[in-house]
Amino acid sequence: MSAMFASLRQFNYRLWFAGALVANIGTWMQRIAQDWLVLTELSDDSGMAVGIVTGLQFVPSVLLTPYAGVLADRLDKRKLLMLTQGVMGALAAALGLLVLLGHAELWHVYVFALLLGIASAFDVPARQTFVSELVPTGGLPNAVALNSASFNAARMIGPAVAGLLIAVVGPGWVFLINAISFAATIVAMLAMRTGELRKVPRTPRAKGQLRAGIAYVRHRSDIVMIMAVVFVVGGFGLNFQLTSAVMARVEFGRGADEYGILGSILAIGSLAGALMAARRKRPRVRVVIVAALGFAVSATLLALAPTYELFALACIPVGFTSLTMLTSANAAIQVSIDPAFRGRVMSLYVVVLFAGNPIGSPLVGWIADAWGPRWSIGIGAIAALLVALAAALWARKHWHLEMHYRLRQRPHLLLTNAGERAEQEAARVEIAGQQSVDRSHAA
Repeated sequence: MSAMFASLRQFNYRLWFAGALVANIGTWMQRIAQDWLVLTELSDDSGMAVGIVTGLQFVPSVLLTPYAGVLADRLDKRKLLMLTQGVMGALAAALGLLVLLGHAELWHVYVFALLLGIASAFDVPARQTFVSELVPTGGLPNAVALNSASFNAARMIGPAVAGLLIAVVGPGWVFLINAISFAATIVAMLAMRTGELRKVPRTPRAKGQLRAGIAYVRHRSDIVMIMAVVFVVGGFGLNFQLTSAVMARVEFGRGADEYGILGSILAIGSLAGALMAARRKRPRVRVVIVAALGFAVSATLLALAPTYELFALACIPVGFTSLTMLTSANAAIQVSIDPAFRGRVMSLYVVVLFAGNPIGSPLVGWIADAWGPRWSIGIGAIAALLVALAAALWARKHWHLEMHYRLRQRPHLLLTNAGERAEQEAARVEIAGQQSVDRSHAA
């Protein structure tokens, strides 16, 4: 099996990957069906109603995820995930039955969206960190990248299947199918060989555990830098649903079908980025910074695309660079942190990733109305460029980064910090000493 899919050698990870793929497809199906239900059946084509539903699913993640991270460090992640997956499946089934029986009202969807957001807030930290129990430490970057690949493969499949099912049987059945999809994850975790799960130390119950997690992050400049880059780019640049919609509708005069195609094309680039990240053995902060710079360039080209066809084509590098940044950020943090803090640190990372949206999305929407759709993408490109350059300059000053270009060696562009150069020098001295000993024995 190639290095790109190395984690699939592990029996437990294969089960996890398969179950997650099915569940992710169902989740994307429900997102499309839910928006369509609210927009076309429960409101008078109200974009605000759709926005409220999205917000109700999003707010609990910002408010509750840090505390959920404490639970992820304290409890059995496998059992916690089976509980959260079961709750989300039950919510999807209940909403589906309401729709099929003709009793669904807009406020029902609001309530279910809020409850789903609460369940998801407790699911995400455990989901992010459970993978560390499925693969050896050295395989964690690959496993994280394959998780992203699964999510984006589902993003390509789910919306298309949902659109077909909505037209044939209606959104109610889509919710029920999603409810069944959660069973795939639960069955996969029940079938795992628990004896092969890696033992991760659990944090005993104590006061101040969330504060301890925040303090841990505050004293890690590499994690702070990653979070700063992800916060800015995520808040101002990763608003694809909004920017693609206004570009398709306002700039190019296209309909819903063409808008949906843009999401699938973007997912192609995202999937490619995740698979490329799966080949990378050592995730580094510099990859996050370089990917943010790449996103700034690709987003600029996207904003300047003169036709719908070129705009669609430009979505691929945008998806590629954004997923490279996010996957590298996730893996770099997980590999480098103390396992006892993994749940809390990753929950803070998720909050930072999501928290930029309430600030950035309204501003991006206002820019689209005031300055035009192209500037709604351009502001994200500018923000990504500025934060990446600031991070690079800070790293060069405080981490003593040096850059070398090697024409005949790969990688051609080599970035090293003071610690890495010291390790390389120590290795050269050790090799030279060994060679000297070998020559003396030969003599």
